[in-house]
Amino acid sequence: MPLSFRTLVFLAGLACTMNAQAVLTIEITQGAAGALPIAVVPFAWSGQEALPVDVAGVISADLQRSGRFSPLAVKDMLSRPAEASQVNYRDWRMVGVDHLVVGRVMPQADGGYSLQFQLLDVVKQTPRAGYTVRSDASATKLRWTAHQIADMIYESLIGEPGAFATRIAFISEIMEGGKRKYSLQVADSDGFNARPILKSAQPLMSPAWSPDGNRLAYVSFETGAATVYVQDINTGRREIVSYAKGLNNAPSWSPDGRKLALVLSKDGNPEIYILDLASKQLRRLTNNLAIDTEPVWTPDGAAIVFTSDRGGGPQIYRTSIGSGETARLTFEGKYNSRPTLSPNGKYLAFVHGAGNQFSVATIELATGNMQVLTNSQLDESPSFAPNGSMVIYATKDRDRGFLSAVSVDGRVRQKLVLQEGQAREPAWSPYVR
Repeated sequence: MPLSFRTLVFLAGLACTMNAQAVLTIEITQGAAGALPIAVVPFAWSGQEALPVDVAGVISADLQRSGRFSPLAVKDMLSRPAEASQVNYRDWRMVGVDHLVVGRVMPQADGGYSLQFQLLDVVKQTPRAGYTVRSDASATKLRWTAHQIADMIYESLIGEPGAFATRIAFISEIMEGGKRKYSLQVADSDGFNARPILKSAQPLMSPAWSPDGNRLAYVSFETGAATVYVQDINTGRREIVSYAKGLNNAPSWSPDGRKLALVLSKDGNPEIYILDLASKQLRRLTNNLAIDTEPVWTPDGAAIVFTSDRGGGPQIYRTSIGSGETARLTFEGKYNSRPTLSPNGKYLAFVHGAGNQFSVATIELATGNMQVLTNSQLDESPSFAPNGSMVIYATKDRDRGFLSAVSVDGRVRQKLVLQEGQAREPAWSPYVR
């Protein structure tokens, strides 16, 4: 997460993180009652060699992770149709399925794949949707195409976009030769295909996605001081965008991708600035004797939401970029920090402190209604999925850091655990353009 308010008060620049070749495993720890019964039949394959990815398995796992669906196990399927004409609807009604996904994968001359699938309404015995999609030859691309199909199914049945064909960034940390090694990792939303974007012997922190999903801003200490970088995740090219005296922290992209909000202490006190990436011009946004930190843009780009102790303790405020008018957003409890906004701007997620427990909570901004979503001892760094359905965050168990996700209604929970080392500071990508 951007340097937390607690950490910022305590120090001016260290953190903890992880390593390369990270492998994330997801465990669904709580599902939602009333999930839609669905079956995703293994896709037929007409190639000579085995497919490198179980396409139907990826789709089924995606739908189950959302908490909105209850997929039928393959072993309980009475038949394995590949198209609507082969479906005996009575068989599927017998096993309690409301919707059915059937399809096939066909090899192409260029080494890629063509995937045809249909979504069928078992109750009405009619097709609901059908598509043909292409995939490149690699297993990584084929898996990504399966995520895209899951998104199509989710949107057709739920009425809102899915968020399976997206990525998460996070910081990993591992002990190697008695020393800590840090890595900025990017993985698919289901934890697969994790790869290091940057490895470092020095701490990394505060990853933030650009609106197009192709760049990450982050803080690195490899220069010996806090420095903000922007890096292209596809080419690896990166540049220093802020190396001022003192703190350089908590980068947050404007919705148009042209600016970064930053926390700088170059004038003596941590304040929020706006950096124009093209001209490199800085504009100071806050001017207060208190600590102002953890900025995040509103979706319309008109305001910044941030954490400040200007009221005597850390609370969340919103300030207009045009007028500078500032209003307090959180009032319940003595500790509220690390804000993040849902993509539609209706909800604010943040870290809510009560006694010695720090949990992820949300507020519906129109009503002020607050809901505490988690109950761990130390939850941090919430980040919304691009469809606003879930929040990913960092937590700890027996001093081991890992990632978790919770639905915005609190009914569905997941754990994302590295096989080796620790993970923290997750950031869920926007939709990849």
